[in-house]
Amino acid sequence: MAVNVYSTNVTSENLSRHDMLAWVNDCLQSQFSKIEELCTGAAYCQFMDMLFPNSVPVKRVKFRTNLEHEYIQNFKILQAGFKKMSVDKIIPVDKLIKGRFQDNFEFLQWFKKFFDANYDGREYDPLAQRGGVKMGNGNGHGSNGGSGVGSSNNDLHLMHRRPLQAPAATLRNPPRVIAQNAVSKVLPRTNNAAPPSRITAGANSTGTVKKNDAGNSVNNQQIEEMSNQVMDMRINLEGLEKERDFYFSKLRDIEILCQEADDGEQHPLIQKIMDILYATEDGFAPPDDAPPEDEEY
Repeated sequence: MAVNVYSTNVTSENLSRHDMLAWVNDCLQSQFSKIEELCTGAAYCQFMDMLFPNSVPVKRVKFRTNLEHEYIQNFKILQAGFKKMSVDKIIPVDKLIKGRFQDNFEFLQWFKKFFDANYDGREYDPLAQRGGVKMGNGNGHGSNGGSGVGSSNNDLHLMHRRPLQAPAATLRNPPRVIAQNAVSKVLPRTNNAAPPSRITAGANSTGTVKKNDAGNSVNNQQIEEMSNQVMDMRINLEGLEKERDFYFSKLRDIEILCQEADDGEQHPLIQKIMDILYATEDGFAPPDDAPPEDEEY
């Protein structure tokens, strides 16, 4: 099962947009040039496959698409993976698929924390897993050539891929990373130390936030199920509308052919076809302003 993380006010500083984009491109061997391109949801699906193998069906993910309904399908796959791994996160699909920077950047910040809390350092070849399909419209801005997770010797990317609290045995360069961690934990010297009351208040606020998040987990699951149902209904409705328009156009073509053939001598077969086209049933009737049956359009 996954380790859940929550976005609160008491968090460490987030990486910049350029660092986040470089992290995505390096981990997935992708060529994203801006945060907005993550609105397809494909990158997050592959991250889930990296963290929890077989948690999402990678072959069903649309890695190269510009269609909004395929974005929705990708996020539906991602949400199913979240549910399978007991991740208490509701994906704001309607906001993300619009491709706005702020919405996608906030979700990426949360996902980076989720990744750091769950990644165990296993080797993973993202390009091979998605069948060599290219992701992103840029040239891999901020990436070191797309080396993939676990195959780079660059300390900066190792720190981005793994949480700082990871065991030393899983790191490629333990001495250097540990030294950096030790430096980061040293507090700067100040003449005025923070009063104990402020520290206690901060700890209490952190505990309150965690309790509230845990209490809302049940409601989040209910909202998630309802969101999935609405998404399924929307996809089914779009399919029914396309099917309706398809068959209506076929019937209209048949009607025009029958009317053109009826200019001369009337054929019994054509008359039977016209009778079927204009037949009505209980509860179904042509509009009041419909033209007479024998009038040509």
